[in-house]
Amino acid sequence: MVAPKNIPTRPTTDFAKEGLFNILENRISFEDLRILDLFSGTGNISFEFSSRGASFGLSVEQNRVCAGYQAKTARDLSANLKVAKQNVFKFLLKENLDSFDLIFADPPYQSPELVKLPALVFSNNWLTSGGWFILEHGREHSFENEEHFQFSRKFGHVNFTFFNADPE
Repeated sequence: MVAPKNIPTRPTTDFAKEGLFNILENRISFEDLRILDLFSGTGNISFEFSSRGASFGLSVEQNRVCAGYQAKTARDLSANLKVAKQNVFKFLLKENLDSFDLIFADPPYQSPELVKLPALVFSNNWLTSGGWFILEHGREHSFENEEHFQFSRKFGHVNFTFFNADPE
């Protein structure tokens, strides 16, 4: 799949994506996984989960061109992916009618609202019991003191922080 030119995204690097999925393969089963992809850009992560057996994905992206590209690609690939063209922060404030097994968020690294994401995800029970929230961010942020924090991993300039709905 070739993404449209001049789109305002910073896709997760292949190196980081490979590292992320290596971590996940040792912790979760992709089969029948229900995912929520926030700030989804071109849908790269959503389509990767779909190709590994996730049963359903909801992708939230505010940019019209990106959301349209994802919807077309989902149709072309017959992926069970719904695309919501919406602001992520407003989306997370809505009453939650559905829970997900895994939530992935790749917000703009410079967004001052990035630090609010863990609280927003956990405040409305967006995750199923035992579900994972993975936040991609730059090195200037640390979430080690957040409730539900489990661990962080760095791949080049990409940082992933993992949270679990049921921290031990």
